[in-house]
Amino acid sequence: MIKKCLFPAAGYGTRFLPATKSMPKEMLPVVDTPLIQYGVEEALEAGLTEIAVVTGRGKRSLEDHFDISYELEHEISNTGKEKSLSGIRHLIEACSFSYTRQVEMKGLGHAILCGRPLIGDEAFAVVLADDLCLNVDGDGVLAQMVKLYEQFRCSIVAIQEVPLEDVSRYGVIAGEAIRDDIYRVERMVEKPRPDEAPSNLAIIGRYILTPDIFALIEQTVPGKNGEIQITDALLKQAKQGCVLAYKFKGQRFDCGSAEGYVEATNFCFENIYKAKTAPQSRRLEAV
Repeated sequence: MIKKCLFPAAGYGTRFLPATKSMPKEMLPVVDTPLIQYGVEEALEAGLTEIAVVTGRGKRSLEDHFDISYELEHEISNTGKEKSLSGIRHLIEACSFSYTRQVEMKGLGHAILCGRPLIGDEAFAVVLADDLCLNVDGDGVLAQMVKLYEQFRCSIVAIQEVPLEDVSRYGVIAGEAIRDDIYRVERMVEKPRPDEAPSNLAIIGRYILTPDIFALIEQTVPGKNGEIQITDALLKQAKQGCVLAYKFKGQRFDCGSAEGYVEATNFCFENIYKAKTAPQSRRLEAV
């Protein structure tokens, strides 16, 4: 079924300046793991092994991260530090990685279109790495969405309820409820004012898209700041066929903001890092 996952990663990360002046925002560590690695782990859990990344200038460290560092691994061989690389080594062995560049920043829709040569004519997932999504009690968000795609075979966007005063930061949907957690999209507005929002159901950085989305993006007229919005292309797709919105199970942290980044770090430290680094005897006791 779906095997490819696209990571648009060419943005400047201006909300995290000066940290992102020379470091990609996708490489910001949440405790000891970069944001993009969490995203690739989520993709692999969902069975997506072909990872496509849209990068830009100054993003070479993304490619280096998903590669073997012979000098480093030689330096720490036969020490206790080797286990710290086990997670990334597993991803390198289990996934293939391909890269292309977005030469100009023209919006998320344009970034996805730049990934077309890496995706081809097949359905694919999209992950925005600075939206960190975790579900410690079950399937990750992409795994949940892949199961829905296998049932409905159409584009799917992940949504969550947000305070009405925050809707201007998101694409917002409205539509017919198919069940408590699934809507058939009828309206989709990019960053509306609170008094113009069709609902408080906001799109977050997880998508499954059918390949006809590329042609729809090409037909989409640039909007504010000359950006091509994926929401405009998805709304065309919804009117011509079907787009579903899914209220996922789990937690999402906006790691593009300082507040969300700190919340994610605290959560991962308490729920992931401590368990990962606990002595074996304590892990057995917990079980």
